[in-house]
Amino acid sequence: MTFSFRVKMNQNEIEISGTKKEVLDVIEALPKLVGQVSKALNPAEAKTPASEDKPVVVRLTPSTAVSPKMFPSIKEAKNCSGAVVKLLMTEWGTWKPRTTPEIIEALKANALHYPRSTLSGVLAWLVKKGKVRRWKTDAGYVYILTEKEAA
Repeated sequence: MTFSFRVKMNQNEIEISGTKKEVLDVIEALPKLVGQVSKALNPAEAKTPASEDKPVVVRLTPSTAVSPKMFPSIKEAKNCSGAVVKLLMTEWGTWKPRTTPEIIEALKANALHYPRSTLSGVLAWLVKKGKVRRWKTDAGYVYILTEKEAA
């Protein structure tokens, strides 16, 4: 299971996820990392009228290797839509909206292999039925359960 650490200070947020050891190692190195990030962003140049109101979110992921431990384990589902809903009901699915590739990998980690075209159709159907919310980001469309489904 993935271990995550998230801290929000004013409008800025830092999130670190990985194994518990990886996260603790990054937390130890955080003062040095923050100094490097501050230099890279150079606040004098980064402040523009359009960006002053927007929070800065930094996500550090020590391990980028895909491992079944990174994904939740779900019990058998009758179909693809049931599997997707079960995934999105877990902590993994509720703390961050998920992209289609992330959902595909989480399904594969649970030995559920659905073609991308099938999953895309199922996600569109779940959005249409009001069970899942979808919006576009820089990473593509992301999906999260609606509040009534998550309850």
